[in-house]
Amino acid sequence: MSVYNFTLKSIDGKPTPLSEYHGKVLMLVNVASKCGFTPQYSALESVYEKYKDRGLVIVGIPANNFASQEPGTNEEIKKFCSTKYNVSFPMMAKVSVLGDNKAPLYAFLTDKSANPQIGGDIKWNFTKFVFDRNGKPVARFEPNVTPDSPQVIAAIESALKQ
Repeated sequence: MSVYNFTLKSIDGKPTPLSEYHGKVLMLVNVASKCGFTPQYSALESVYEKYKDRGLVIVGIPANNFASQEPGTNEEIKKFCSTKYNVSFPMMAKVSVLGDNKAPLYAFLTDKSANPQIGGDIKWNFTKFVFDRNGKPVARFEPNVTPDSPQVIAAIESALKQ
């Protein structure tokens, strides 16, 4: 089982198998539009622009699990991301990252037995998961670690070299 076994819907509703990103370094981020960490969209976009030609893909996955900080529809989220932050990386449809209706992808990511290195409940918006070109988990970064922080860049650059 790997991250490539999962399919999400794009923000436009199109099925998007994560296997499309095989061979790329992948960063999955649960995002929200009305969070104190929302300005991280700028850093996510900047990191994506810097590394996309070397094989990085960032995937934003909206979730409304924390203090209702992602209340909008997929269409509203897409408009917000494009107009406020010029997001060009792939955005998926809103999912749940906690509780009984947790998306299967997040059930897998947070399962400590399947993923001891990155497992554990999502604590808030903007938790980042980095995977190497073969879908192997490289690192998990909590929301207070920005996408352009030295440790995130080091994880991305190391995975890109492989």
